[in-house]
Amino acid sequence: MEIPENVQAVLKTLEAAGHEAWCVGGCVRDALMGRSPEDWDVTSSARPEETLALFGHRGLPTGLKHGTVTVKTEEGPVEVTTYRIDGTYRDHRRPETVAFSRSLDEDLARRDFTVNAMARNLRGELRDPFGGREDLRRGILRCVGEPDRRFQEDALRILRGLRFAATLGLGIEPGTAAAVRRNRDGLRNIAAERIQAEFFKLLPGKDAAEVLRGCPEAFGVFWPELLAMVGFRQRNRHHCFDVWEHTLHALAAAPGDLVLRCTMLLHDVGKPDSFTLDEQGVGHFYGHPAVSCDLADKMLRRLKCAAEFRETVVRLVEWHDRDIPRTDKSIRRALRILGEEDLRRLILVKRADNLGQAPAYWDRQKELDKAEEILDKLLAEDACFSLKQLALKGGDLLALGLSGPAVGKALEELLEKVIDGVLPNDREALLEHVRKNRETSGEEERI
Repeated sequence: MEIPENVQAVLKTLEAAGHEAWCVGGCVRDALMGRSPEDWDVTSSARPEETLALFGHRGLPTGLKHGTVTVKTEEGPVEVTTYRIDGTYRDHRRPETVAFSRSLDEDLARRDFTVNAMARNLRGELRDPFGGREDLRRGILRCVGEPDRRFQEDALRILRGLRFAATLGLGIEPGTAAAVRRNRDGLRNIAAERIQAEFFKLLPGKDAAEVLRGCPEAFGVFWPELLAMVGFRQRNRHHCFDVWEHTLHALAAAPGDLVLRCTMLLHDVGKPDSFTLDEQGVGHFYGHPAVSCDLADKMLRRLKCAAEFRETVVRLVEWHDRDIPRTDKSIRRALRILGEEDLRRLILVKRADNLGQAPAYWDRQKELDKAEEILDKLLAEDACFSLKQLALKGGDLLALGLSGPAVGKALEELLEKVIDGVLPNDREALLEHVRKNRETSGEEERI
């Protein structure tokens, strides 16, 4: 495990003053898995005031109640937390009190999962009192001590555990999985922002679909709309799965991008409320994109999602079942409304949605290939699909005598004609068209 130089310097300073100092938690786990740790946390026998005295102006008292001092270094901040024993958890999130300790093992005993309860020092010594390294070797996620107690202390650990399973490829040990189900209602006590942060780290994980499949009840605590999809038969030849299984297959087929994964999770959430059965016993979901849009918007607002993210996901949900003919005109129109980034996302959404259907209908991928080819061609040709690209500007229309709202209206109408191929995107041709229409119509605002 190669410890960054700035973290080594912090460890050396603490040890030189007679204190124990160890890298702890996720950084040790990730290094043992051959992953690059995002953060390096340090735990030490030094009391917070001793750490502050050691590092002087570089030490910031960012969490003294819980024993945390942040040390500023040129390469970035390093958190140093005193060994501690947690007191009673009354809010299912944080201990009301902590007692500082001189024992590393006591500190490790309060942690959530065995793979996060390991520490390593400058000399490469590994402290692993709960078998975290062996659990990593076996691909197991297991709580430290009694899982019910761990989740009752801090209910967010439920989502953290599911996130680790989705992103690290760890299977949840049966006793821990059972405790997740038993204690899932504790998530009701967790702030929406905290749930969003963990859940949105989970969704891009390579095993996100499998984790959602294994414990929909936990996610249904904050998004109960998902539970209506579980086991809901579609009764349609296009689908060999129920709504939930289709959703999970589609999610797994999408790239590990948060916008795309969230879209796939929500794209059919309105199906149970849209279901009808015809006289032949065939199921239909007329209007389900609109219902899914409404539900998705409410669900994302409930998790306090940023407006831009929410609007993007809802827009993709709205368009996911809309047919876009594979023609230059149709692709230009879609570009006009969605822009390049979201149109490319939509194609990926449609691909994943199709791969979640019965394999006999996977030939739709060829149609999506064609749409992507047209899109690439139009962009290579610098095809006009926005006012910014239009060869005629507002100043040109003002010079012809148009004013006020008539200018914007004229530009929009010209853009539509260019997109439809009625007019070329050529300044002189567009000016000539405006002049002729004004002469023949006799109306200043007409083009």
